[in-house]
Formats: sequence, C-alpha cells, structure tokens
Amino acid sequence: MAVTAHPPPTAEAVRDEIEAGHARLRGLLPGLTDTAVREPGALPGWSRAHVLSHIEGIGHAMARQARHALRGELIAVYDGGFPARSAAIEEGSRRDAAAIRQAVTDTLAEASAAWAAVGPADWSRPVGYRDGELRGALLAWWRELAIHTADALLGHSPADWSPALCHHLLEHLAPRAPQDLRLALEATDDATPRPPYGPADAPTVTVRGTLTDLAAWLAGRTPRDALRCTRAGTGAPLPRLGDWP
Repeated sequence: MAVTAHPPPTAEAVRDEIEAGHARLRGLLPGLTDTAVREPGALPGWSRAHVLSHIEGIGHAMARQARHALRGELIAVYDGGFPARSAAIEEGSRRDAAAIRQAVTDTLAEASAAWAAVGPADWSRPVGYRDGELRGALLAWWRELAIHTADALLGHSPADWSPALCHHLLEHLAPRAPQDLRLALEATDDATPRPPYGPADAPTVTVRGTLTDLAAWLAGRTPRDALRCTRAGTGAPLPRLGDWP
C-alpha cells in the first residue's frame, strides 16, 4: 500500500537527523541510575535496560551493514538471527547503569563513524538488511533510534519527533492500516496533503490529531493528546492496526 504525500528526505538529511538523535540520547544518559534502568520502559515487559540494550544492538547491527556494504559484502543483520538478538537484549539488560551508559555511548560513536564514511554514490549499495539498499538501512536506524529513545522514557517522547521523521513514519507504516477501510489521517498542525490508506471503495474512517500524535499512534505508541476518529460523520473508536511491516 503506497502512500506518498511528502517528498522523501535525502540520505544526507536523514544522516543529519540521526546525528541530532545521537546527541539527544547521549544527553539523556548521564542521569541514568541503577534504580532507573530497572524501571519499566514504554514497551510491555521491557525495562529501560531492555530498551537501551536494544538500541545498542540495532545500532551496532546497522553500522556493520554500512561497513560491509562499503566493502561490497553482504552480512546478516544479527549473527544467529532473531533468537540471538533477543538473547543479547536479555543479557544486556542485566548490566548496571554505568555499563549500559558506556555501551550505548560506544554504539552511538560507532554508528556515527560508520554512517559518516558513506558517500553520495554509496546509498544504493546492496545490504543484507531486508535484501535492500544501504539507504534503507540508514532509514531503519533513524526509525529505531528515535522510536526507542522515546520508549526509554528518559524525557524524550513522540511529541518531540521531527516533522521529517513523522512524515517518514506515516509512509513507512502504511501497511499497518486496516485492509477493509479507507483510512484518512488529518494533521491539525500540518497542511501537507496525505492520500488515504486503503481501497477507494471501502468505508472511510478519518483520524485527526497533531502530526506527532498521528505518527505515534501508527507506530503503536501512545499519543500525547487523544485522537479524534469519525466514521460517516459520527464519532467512532480508533481502528485496529495491523502488524509492523
């Protein structure tokens, strides 16, 4: 389901957004205590330590996609696949705050170096991530970094997401829209026209809210303010979303 309403950002612009995200997360880490890392994050069943360990893991994984792509090599995202990823998160979550702070800081430095080495002609290089191109791996790290920084509940929330990220999420997450509805998202603070999701002959449901709240909802996160949903001109519950693409 392709929905395109906002010009996609250049890879270089995304890299700038990522660097700002690195700086943001580094600025949030010094206040992380041993008590705080054991407290719940925004994801069910995960503590802050789990969330930060996941950021560490996916940051390292995407950085190595970049390094290997520049050598003309393909490599799996995680050695050992999803089971190894889950085991590493669980093991990493047992560390104390100082160890987690250092691990995440090191990963952000690794990510910055890996992505800085990519030149303008390199973004179409093949990668193992989803059998795609290097630009896709960059976009994945952008999403993962921003979303999970908010999930860590360290003071940054979806309400702080940039317009560029929100527009990207509304396009990338289009497959989550219900297949039996015509879903229109209307941002009350952004005039960018956005084509509806879903078949043209399906019943139309309109969801209104700020751009960040719409992006948060489509990403499965809690909007800051309640969204307004209408169907045939009357209030309706928010539709159920599908799986993450």
